[in-house]
Amino acid sequence: MINIPANAKWKQNGVTIAGGHGQGGATNQINEPYGLFVDDDQTVIIADTSNHRIMQWKNGNTTNGQVVAGGKGKGNGLHQLAFPTDVLIDKETDSLIICDYGNRRVVRWSRSSGTTQGEILIDYIWCWGLTMDEQRYLYISDEEKHEVGRYQLGENNSTLVAGDNRKGNGLNQLNYPTYLFVDRDHSVYVSDERNHRVMKWVEGAEEGIVVAGGQGEGNALTQLYYPQGIFVDTLGTLYVADEGNNRVMRWTLGDKKQGTVIVGGNGPGKGVNQFKVPIGLSFDRYGNLYVVDQNNHRVQRFSIE
Repeated sequence: MINIPANAKWKQNGVTIAGGHGQGGATNQINEPYGLFVDDDQTVIIADTSNHRIMQWKNGNTTNGQVVAGGKGKGNGLHQLAFPTDVLIDKETDSLIICDYGNRRVVRWSRSSGTTQGEILIDYIWCWGLTMDEQRYLYISDEEKHEVGRYQLGENNSTLVAGDNRKGNGLNQLNYPTYLFVDRDHSVYVSDERNHRVMKWVEGAEEGIVVAGGQGEGNALTQLYYPQGIFVDTLGTLYVADEGNNRVMRWTLGDKKQGTVIVGGNGPGKGVNQFKVPIGLSFDRYGNLYVVDQNNHRVQRFSIE
């Protein structure tokens, strides 16, 4: 987990570190990207969703990315992906684990050069977001079942860790769970998209706790509007890509009633201080913020001040 000072501020103008050359499938473009993963060396791995591929953009090379999975057109072959929504790096096996949403499966692709196809890890799942804890358990949100399951690698069955298999807005329910984060205590944070809230499920709990939003859709500081990517730092501060409000918010542990806007919130647009549908969100180990700016087909980096 990453240490970010409680009073941290970020430059309000983002720098484009991937894409930003319009919508398309060239190596300098991304097309409606969703999730991302930032490696220790600031390499950024992006679910380039509408190009049906995973792209890697190395720190310092903002001109061109490299296709590291898929990119062979939409399809369900082992060499193909269909609308991938999230990705992570499994350090232990030096591989990518991908939510291959359109194929209802989770797949693994080796990162060694010359890899031309992946392998199926989990089948028949409407996987949207995924994350991994330090014991290498996978946590996956299932949009069809409105729940989050924990999987041991190599096994297809899961342990339910959030939701109860029914769509709803109770504390034991979710309504289209998207992105996930798991902390050192194995508490799972879930973007509960259509309930416009972020939930925290302590390990073993029957119900979740609302840690952001939950006051209906809107743009007040007490509200979220289709929350997406989330991140939690070592202090327990929560960061949320607030898609419908085109902003990124911070919610501290001591103040669950309202958050603060840390970047964006300047209306939809393609300016350096604007977003048009922010989705994926992450930080590097220095505390710089990365945001997938979906409808601008780019990834923005906001430097910590």
